[in-house]
Amino acid sequence: MDINQNINNSRQPNRPFKPKFNFYWLYMMIGLFFIIMMFWNPSVSVREMPYSKLEQALRDGCVQKLDITLAKQRAIATIEPECAKGLTGVEPAAENTPVKIETLLPSIDEFSKLVSELQQEKVFTGDVSYHEGKNYMEMLVYSILPILILVLFFVYMNRKMMNAGPGGGGGIFSVGKSKAQVFDKNNKNKITFKDVAGLAGAKQEVMEIVDFLRKPKKYTELGGKIPKGALLVGPPGTGKTLLAKAVAGEADVPFFSMSGSDFVEMFVGVGASRVRDLFRQAKEKAPCIVFIDEIDAVGRARGKNVNMGGNDERENTLNQLLTEMDGFGSNSGVIILAATNRADILDKALLRAGRFDRQIHVDLPDIHERKEIFQVHMRPLKLDPSVDIDFLSRQTPGFSGADIANVCNEAALIAARHNKSAVDKQDFLDAVDRIVGGLEKKTKILTAEEKRNIAYHEAGHATISWMLQYANPLVKVTIVPRGEALGAAWYLPEERQLTSREHILDDICALLGGRAAEDIFFNTLDTGAINDLERATKKAYAMVAYFGMSDKLMNMSYYDSTGQSDFGFTKPYSDKTAELIDAEAKAIIAEQYERAKRILIENREGHNKMAQILIEKEVLFGDDVKNILGPRPWKSRADELLDEQSSSSQTGNVLPPTDNDHSVEDGTDNK
Repeated sequence: MDINQNINNSRQPNRPFKPKFNFYWLYMMIGLFFIIMMFWNPSVSVREMPYSKLEQALRDGCVQKLDITLAKQRAIATIEPECAKGLTGVEPAAENTPVKIETLLPSIDEFSKLVSELQQEKVFTGDVSYHEGKNYMEMLVYSILPILILVLFFVYMNRKMMNAGPGGGGGIFSVGKSKAQVFDKNNKNKITFKDVAGLAGAKQEVMEIVDFLRKPKKYTELGGKIPKGALLVGPPGTGKTLLAKAVAGEADVPFFSMSGSDFVEMFVGVGASRVRDLFRQAKEKAPCIVFIDEIDAVGRARGKNVNMGGNDERENTLNQLLTEMDGFGSNSGVIILAATNRADILDKALLRAGRFDRQIHVDLPDIHERKEIFQVHMRPLKLDPSVDIDFLSRQTPGFSGADIANVCNEAALIAARHNKSAVDKQDFLDAVDRIVGGLEKKTKILTAEEKRNIAYHEAGHATISWMLQYANPLVKVTIVPRGEALGAAWYLPEERQLTSREHILDDICALLGGRAAEDIFFNTLDTGAINDLERATKKAYAMVAYFGMSDKLMNMSYYDSTGQSDFGFTKPYSDKTAELIDAEAKAIIAEQYERAKRILIENREGHNKMAQILIEKEVLFGDDVKNILGPRPWKSRADELLDEQSSSSQTGNVLPPTDNDHSVEDGTDNK
């Protein structure tokens, strides 16, 4: 059966046009009523006369009848036909037809006395009638109209809020409606795979989904079923959301986009209601794609939250999502794409086949993919011929697509700040410096002793990293304060998939080089090594407790990669084992610290020269280290890259530090 049948079934037969009720009609009718009431006078034939005319008519005996309205303090007098012309100056409309005049009385009591006197004198023999004379217009204005205005205001605001809500619904009566943004297939700003650089492996995996949405009969005729969902897993900024939009753009189908946090509200049952409404809208527009970003907000493993016996709204929302994705009904033509960078904490029922049939890993880009990403983000920039994309892609290992976009934007801002006509190579290098290490703070005042300590500290890192086989070679070190650090060093890490025990030990030794230099040359310790000690300690504990690289705990790992085990209250090992882990980690740190001190003592002269250069020039490049300490004893791929770009190193080229989180080697503690 063709998936497009869902659309055909939803079409209604042609019906005769029937006008729908509109509240604006009611508003117009009410306004017209008030206009008529303001200008309509039921006593059009009554003539307005001054009070003196009425008093004269009474004394002349020309009044047949008096109608006195107490509330309005007015009187209407019926005048004899033969007296009408002489009194009012107007002839009656017909013969023997009385004329009515109306006037405002100065006082009801005084007028009543006058009428009584004239009646006693037999001058006035007509009838006198008194009326309460309620003012219905005033009653309407002061009592009914405010209530009517409040009712109309409530109706108007409710309709306004409902029209402003997502999907045509919103407001207080549609809190359970889905908040998904709908990108129609006719959208002008359509994203395709051409707009997504890199991610070759992920594109290949999602291409089958695109092909199914384009040609469903190709698969359904053979008995195949459309995959229910695909989960995009990867670090932040790698392009998971962009890839999902590209899938919808390539398939030319509607695209529903929302975040996992949009389901969670303080009201009970709202999340489940929004899930139902989302899938209802998706079925109406099938075939389509539903994308849920940061699904871990609602897809966290059930039973992990201590809720003290109460109702967990997140679990109810997840249960409804599981039912909609697999349940009894068929969601033919609706594909669920979700993205998260914490797949280890998702519920197992969400990841099983039939719901999310496949997991697509979107990893950090390699050197070739970074080159493609640079090409995409450099399109709107006005570039100088000196910009080398290959050079920049080698300089940014561990950068995500979002990081590269930020580098390009920051380079353009730096070029504009310096009034340049194009963005050149140095602007990109400064942008990498700015993003990785932070803004230079040349105005921060350092004492001569602090500057010397920072220089010897950073020279210690540079010396040990240069002399160790598996440590990352130095590219640039500076003692100019950046961000919260008083000193920073950049290294060129080798892009590798596996890390050996020797690599970790050399990294720990290089991290301890700054503290070792302070201990040897000044025989004192300061707080500047806090960041180094923190990272070294974490690496040592990871070797013992996670990687099984300890002599006494060989091949033992207490790391839970699934995230399903709750270690919040209990540990997966005994207290005796915990003491052993502490002892092994301390032994690793102590061994590498002594090793660092030994290397610095052996290269004391070169270390002191580098420290003096830092004190004088505040910056030290890899070529300076090479001239002082000689070529590195061991060659690596990183060293080959440094040799290729040694000609440009003196112009200020910098490379990101060892860690992929772009942290820098601190020259002081972050105060």
